[in-house]
Amino acid sequence: MKEEELQGVKVLVIDDSKTIRRSAENLLSKVGCDVITATDGFDALAKIADNRPEIIFVDIMMPRLDGYQTCALIKNNTEFKKTPVVMLSSKDGLFDKAKGRIVGSDQYITKPFSKDELLGTIRTLVH
Repeated sequence: MKEEELQGVKVLVIDDSKTIRRSAENLLSKVGCDVITATDGFDALAKIADNRPEIIFVDIMMPRLDGYQTCALIKNNTEFKKTPVVMLSSKDGLFDKAKGRIVGSDQYITKPFSKDELLGTIRTLVH
């Protein structure tokens, strides 16, 4: 999948950090992705139902509803369980990766992420 093929892919980025949301949005918008952002899990759940993203990037450490809980809710919903969910974390621990797998995440990226990591993940998981 080349950059042109990423055009129009609906991506949801859930992170309580404005900096992370903005940098992901900038990187993805430049290649033509349709980017939706959310500040936390509750905000995201409404946006998922309204926008039906093709892939979701979710930060683990968030107030109210953390990334694990958000991922579990998405994966437990029959309508969205096939939507790829990628965990974003500043921690690169085995425990965090394992816990992400348990709640159904499709991949795990350590922050700070690169443009290639984000685009490569979308290429791999969105068909």
